[in-house]
Amino acid sequence: MYEQLLCKSLHISFYFASDNLIFATLSTTRNIMGTKKVEKTIYSEKELSEFEGIINDKLTKAQNELLLLKNSLSRNNDTGTAATAGTSKVLEDGAETIEKENLSQLAARQQKFITNLENALVRIKNGTYGVCKKTGKLIGKERLRAVPHTTLSIEAKLQQDQ
Repeated sequence: MYEQLLCKSLHISFYFASDNLIFATLSTTRNIMGTKKVEKTIYSEKELSEFEGIINDKLTKAQNELLLLKNSLSRNNDTGTAATAGTSKVLEDGAETIEKENLSQLAARQQKFITNLENALVRIKNGTYGVCKKTGKLIGKERLRAVPHTTLSIEAKLQQDQ
């Protein structure tokens, strides 16, 4: 009477007769020996420095845009001639209020973007940058180049939007 025991990872078959090993066979598949794709769990230092450069560039631009928005809100560049025509003052006041509200919203969004970029720099420093917070897998390089402050992979983002 022969018994066959299987070890799934290596596909080893042992053949026994009355508790004595008669023979063993070893078979492998392409995915198990040599060509198994090992999934990366973190980005290399070189890759992280590339992303850090992208983030720093975007951060500088965002900070400059925020400064421009703040200057527009405080009217530092105003020449003072806007209030010279008294006939349509009420309409101008309404339009000016709407413009200030829009600029305030843009400034708030820009400040949030800056905070997200700064948080991404912190994640680079602590070694968690590029890892999806939902799936735990690496976020694709293309996505990180387009949205360097993201914390979700495409798959997780699509599931979130549904």
